[in-house]
Amino acid sequence: MADSEEVERTPDGRHLVIDGRRWRASDPAIPDGLRQELVDELMSARRAVRAKEPDARTRVGDAKVALGERGAPWWEELSDDDFSARAEATVRALLRHRGGSTICPSDVARVVGGEGWRGRMDDVRRVVAALAERDVVVATQKGEPVVANRARGPIRIARGPEFGS
Repeated sequence: MADSEEVERTPDGRHLVIDGRRWRASDPAIPDGLRQELVDELMSARRAVRAKEPDARTRVGDAKVALGERGAPWWEELSDDDFSARAEATVRALLRHRGGSTICPSDVARVVGGEGWRGRMDDVRRVVAALAERDVVVATQKGEPVVANRARGPIRIARGPEFGS
């Protein structure tokens, strides 16, 4: 398909139609910059699958869940478990994409929370705290480790010792 061709969408905009098959579209509420980071991570993960790199399929899954292309449909109200799953996938995908850099919890909230992302910040901190308990991530404030859902003020999220690739 040429870049100039428009991808066919279902009338409700929730799916793309490519070669007669329906594929779930990405969540349109994700801000463009963050969407591009997640798409870049997805493309990198797909190249890793072709290269038979370990954990490549996990990377693809995380990017697709973060984009809303897998997991609970983005157009439905997310249960707490569905929100947590998508937030965790978003944390992992953004941390992988940014290499050794940290991420801000607000980036995760903007991806998963839509227009009401500010109201989901406590939920994101809860998810980050759970990931930190498993040593997947480390929440920091001014460079020092903190408990994400107890810290006051801005925090950053970094890869933890159990992050993997």
